[in-house]
Order: sequence, then structure tokens, then C-alpha cells
Amino acid sequence: MTHPATHFSPLRRRIAAFAILLALSFGLAPGVKADDSVSTIDIKAREYILVDFQTGTVLDSKNPDEHMPPSSMSKLMTAYVTFQALKSGKLSLTDELTVSQNAWKQGGAASGGSTMFLNPGDKVKVEDLIRGMIIQSGNDACIVLAEGQAGSEEAFADQMNRTAKQLGLTNSHFVNATGLPTEQHYMTTRDLATLAHHIIVDFPEYYPIFSETSFTYNNITQGNRNPMLYRLGSGGDGLKTGHTEIAGFGLTGSAVRDGRRLILVANGMASIHDRDEETAKLLDWGFREFVNRELFKAGDTVTDADVWLGDVATVPLAIASDVVVTVPRAAAQSLEARAVYDGPLPAPIKQGAAVGKVVVTGANMTPIEVPLVAAASAGRLGFIGRLKAAAYYIFLGPPKPAQQSKPAETMGSSNLKPASP
Repeated sequence: MTHPATHFSPLRRRIAAFAILLALSFGLAPGVKADDSVSTIDIKAREYILVDFQTGTVLDSKNPDEHMPPSSMSKLMTAYVTFQALKSGKLSLTDELTVSQNAWKQGGAASGGSTMFLNPGDKVKVEDLIRGMIIQSGNDACIVLAEGQAGSEEAFADQMNRTAKQLGLTNSHFVNATGLPTEQHYMTTRDLATLAHHIIVDFPEYYPIFSETSFTYNNITQGNRNPMLYRLGSGGDGLKTGHTEIAGFGLTGSAVRDGRRLILVANGMASIHDRDEETAKLLDWGFREFVNRELFKAGDTVTDADVWLGDVATVPLAIASDVVVTVPRAAAQSLEARAVYDGPLPAPIKQGAAVGKVVVTGANMTPIEVPLVAAASAGRLGFIGRLKAAAYYIFLGPPKPAQQSKPAETMGSSNLKPASP
């Protein structure tokens, strides 16, 4: 998020307005720096990432931007595009799509891969195909959905790529709807985490399907392969597993505990056992070692700043947007905030202009900085007023020195509270 800048005189330093851990969007925020107060974690995965859902903070990662074969985890993009079509009215849950010979050959029982066991020529409801894709990981279901929406799987893959760009998936490229290995079909763990976040936020009406543990079609019942759905106390409610020989075993998962959600993506594990155990270890670590704290609400006044040559003596300085941070649990009780700005602020000042920052510190944590903006405007004094100020300057000395630093009035360790879910 950016704010209009205030231009100071050459003798005054312009303070940049920037946010590190704001809960404004899911443009994955920088990772929390590990220190002596946080235990370390390493899991048996070639690539992984663990992200706080609310703040977008990366708690830990390994090769998060490496291109990798996503296997069936790329079906999340097939699901996203299908959900878009449902939301726009281009598709209905009760629409029936025909199973082509191609869908049966490439993804049906004859293929030897994950399948919904569709038969050529069958007409299948979209709602059933979605469950076959998500719960049973049916390649045939994906191809039928692709052909039904775009005419061919190739045309649907083009649609997937366009949607990926719109969502900011900068390191993903799709060739098919299934995730079957192809050289130019790849994603990253960071992109998968971003996609998972969008599914949860954009389609709350369809997300519960990801938590269903089984689905029966053609009298064949298959269970959801996501281990998080079966582990007692995990809080898991989605999303998708994946496996091919070249990719190894993978999982894109999400879980909620005590109102806080984490998203993890891990790939390149050697076995189902490793996938189950290592992702559980990563998830437990994230919930145990980090907490979210709400520091400010949008509009909270942090302090008042003196104004130089203004038609008012002071202006309130405030936080423009809600500020929620993810911090090591050991640092949460020692958080302090100070308002830092170049003062007195020279008039004129426009309401909403970035004029400083709030610096949040705590025991054994990297300082966090968030923008500080003028909560009101201040006009410049007229000619006579400026003369009086000049006389004051000559006889009584210059105004207060620049670089003010004050405790923030709206935050202290005594009134910090857990962030709302």
C-alpha cells in the first residue's frame, strides 16, 4: 500500500512510507527472522513454504520460488477457473458434461492414474465432476471439466495461464488440467500458497468441498488423500495432495486453530509417510512458535505532531489501515511502539500524506515498521503569520529539532490483543 508523499524542505529528510507485515493483501510478506527465541524447523521436503493466512507472513521456506512439477496440486487452478465460471453464471452445478473418449483414455480407468472411473459417453453433473476432481483427484474429471468449458484441454490451459497472471502467480505455467508431468507445466510453492489463499477467500461457498473425506460415484467410494483431514487436532480443512514419480509426494494444505489459519505447501517428499509426518511437524511448529497481534485499527491516532508555519499548532498522526503482525510467541508480550517523524512538520500538510512511521520492537525480534500519516490537513500561515514566526525564530531560537521519537499512545504491552480471525 502506498500513500501520497509530503515534500519537505531540503533541510528535512523525507521518511518513506512502507509496510512490512500489514494484513492488507496476500502478497506474501517477508519472512519472520529466526532468532534464539524461535526453534528452527527443517522437514524432509525438496521445496516447502509455511504462510500465515491473515498477514501473509512467510514463517519458513525452502526453495519457495523453484519451478517444480506440481502434480495433482495444480488441479487447484482447474478448480479455481471452474469456480469462476460458476460464479459468473457461465456454468451451473447441475449442468451435465459428456465424457469424451480422450478424457477416458487420458484420465479414466484405462490410464492407470488417479481416476473418477467415468465411462465414455456418460453425462455427468458438474457438481459430481468437482467432487471427483477434488476428493478423488480424478484426472478424467479434470479433462471433462476442461473440455466442457473451453472445448479442449489445451484451450482450457490457456485460460488457466491467463487466470494465473491475474492472480499474480508469476512462476507458474500450465499445459494441462490434471498436473500430469509435462516439461512446461510447473508451479512454485509460493504460487501454490497464493492460489490456496485465493480459493479460500474468493470462493467460501465451494471451499468446504475440500474438507469432505470421501465421495462415491458409480458405486465406487474413494477417500480424500489429504492427511490433515484425519489427524486429530490438526485443524485441517483442505486443500490438495499430489504425487508423480518425478515430483515426489506433495501437499498444499490449510488448517485453523484458535481462529488462526496457516497455509503450507510442501513437495518432493519420498513417501506417503513422510508427507503425513513432515507436514504435520511443519504445521505444529508454525502454530506453536508464532502468534498474531493486532496493533492498531485503521484511523487510530498514534500521537500529535507540531506544525511549522501552519494555521494550526499540531496535527494528529494516525495509522491508515488495520495493522496485524505475526511475531515469535516469545516476543509477543514485550512489544513496544514508537512514532518516528521529522518534526515539526512544515505546512502545508495534506490529510493522508505519509509523514513518518511507527517502529514496533520486542524481545529477540526484528523491528517492524508501518506508515504514519497525517489524520488532518494543515494550511500554511499567511504573510503576517510567517513574519511573526520569523520574529519568534530570531529572538527565541529555532523550532524543536527534527527527528521526533515518541511512544505511540494507542499501543502498549498492556493492551495488545490477539488478532481477530
